Amino acid sequence: MTEQNQSLKSKLKLIGGIGLIIALAIAAQQFNLSALVQNSLLWVKSLGIWGAIAFITIYNFATILFIPGSILTLGGGALFGVFWGSIYVFIAATLGATSAFLIGRYLTRDWVAQQITGNIKFQAIDRAVAQEGLKIVLLTRLSPVFPFNLLNYAFGVTQVSIKDYILGSIGMIPGTIMYVYLGSLAGDLTALGTTNQHLSSETQIAQWAIRILGLIATIAVTIYITRIAKQSLNQIA
Repeated sequence: MTEQNQSLKSKLKLIGGIGLIIALAIAAQQFNLSALVQNSLLWVKSLGIWGAIAFITIYNFATILFIPGSILTLGGGALFGVFWGSIYVFIAATLGATSAFLIGRYLTRDWVAQQITGNIKFQAIDRAVAQEGLKIVLLTRLSPVFPFNLLNYAFGVTQVSIKDYILGSIGMIPGTIMYVYLGSLAGDLTALGTTNQHLSSETQIAQWAIRILGLIATIAVTIYITRIAKQSLNQIA
């Protein structure tokens, strides 16, 4: 009876977690996101010294709601410049990612653990992520292939520790600085999204460098996870 209650509790948490994520995603899609973000940034600009706190809060909620952070990151550059913009965006993105991670962990982790109990391959991958969580999170943060918002929830259902997950966020730094710099070139919030047409050759080279770094990270994390998962399977065997 106890096992049945635990199973029911896990399923209810899973349903609640999935329902919450779907509801957040649908709610976000019901609005004109571009206009909403633009208006939010204009409001932040009007707040003066309190703008940084408001910006971090908005970015945090946007991450949880699956709202793409690219415009907000560009806006951070336009509002605060490269140095402070990069710091504020990194803090905000890390807080938002951690919030989504905790939602995924405490609403769905128990159910996932039950489902992989009899699956050796999934157990091996899950254990591999737990053992090398910092490296895997770091590499996926460097790679543009892995969707940032979805990945936050996905890591929550693995055994990766919260410490490794947060430390792995430093992989966001290169891309963050690049987007913030592009936003700073606009100078005006209404000009966001048009800066790509007027980039210097040095900026274009920097963009390609970030893309190449992301490609290398994508290949590396794929090979790395495969290798340590095979090692875990061999240990089980």
